[in-house]
Amino acid sequence: MRFKKLINDISIHTPFTKMVLLLVILWLIFAAGVYLAESGIEGTSINSYGKALYWGVAAFSTAGIADAPVSGAAQLVGGLWIVIGSMLFFGTIVATVTTYFMRPMQRPYKKIIDTIEYNLEQLNDLTVDELDLLKDTVDTLIVHVEHLKKKQSKFNVE
Repeated sequence: MRFKKLINDISIHTPFTKMVLLLVILWLIFAAGVYLAESGIEGTSINSYGKALYWGVAAFSTAGIADAPVSGAAQLVGGLWIVIGSMLFFGTIVATVTTYFMRPMQRPYKKIIDTIEYNLEQLNDLTVDELDLLKDTVDTLIVHVEHLKKKQSKFNVE
C-alpha cells in the first residue's frame, strides 16, 4: 500500500513521468539520426534501426560496450545524445528526489501556519478593531475544526 502511494506521489507530484517520456522520445529520435547517418557507410556495425537503438542505450549507459559510429555525422549525433541524454537522465533523478522531499514544505497548510505564526508575532501592533476581527476569525476557525473532527470521527467509526 505504501509503495503504491509512493509511486502515485512520484508520478503526480514530480517531473519523473514527463522526463522519462521525453528521454524515450529523444532516444528514438537520436537512434534514428545515428542509423540514418551510418546507413550506407562501409565498416559500420550500426546497420539497422534495432542496432542503433541498442547503441543508444549502450552509449548512454556509459558501459563502454557500444561500437563507435564510423561517420562524422553519426559521431556528432551520438555525442549529442550522450550529453543530452545523460543530463536529462541525471537531472530527472535529482529533480524527482528534490521535488518529492520538498513537497511537504510547499503544502498550503504549511504556508497558512507560517502566515499565522508571523501574524501572531505582530499582535502588539494591531488595533482594537483588528484584534476583534482576529478573534472572530479564530472563533470561526475553531468551529470549523470541531466540525472536521466530528466528521472524521464518524468516518473512522464506520
